[in-house]
Amino acid sequence: QVQTAESGGGLVQAGGSLRLSCAASGRTFATYAMSWFRQAPGKERELVAGISWTSGTNTYYADSVKGRFTISRDNAKNTVYLQMNSLKPEDTAVYYCNARVTILGRKYDYWGQGTQVTVSS
Repeated sequence: QVQTAESGGGLVQAGGSLRLSCAASGRTFATYAMSWFRQAPGKERELVAGISWTSGTNTYYADSVKGRFTISRDNAKNTVYLQMNSLKPEDTAVYYCNARVTILGRKYDYWGQGTQVTVSS
């Protein structure tokens, strides 16, 4: 079983930056596809960034965050990061870390508790 724990959220002014961290359990972390989702009040959870286990540069970004957010991973530390720059009020949400494990062709998703990001003004 994989467990994830997010940290690094907080309150920041528009235009500011935050770095979120997600520590994941498991000795095979390097094989997990990792991603960040967010959920604003009254809205569905949406994918904002993802990174594959095959390459640290094989990434995905939602159009709304492309050019502002950067996802990265440190397999030695079993940690994935989300660097968020030029934050906007519409980025306000609870951010969740997701670990996706594929076993015998089946996908298994593991979620953290989330960390609140609030962007003022």
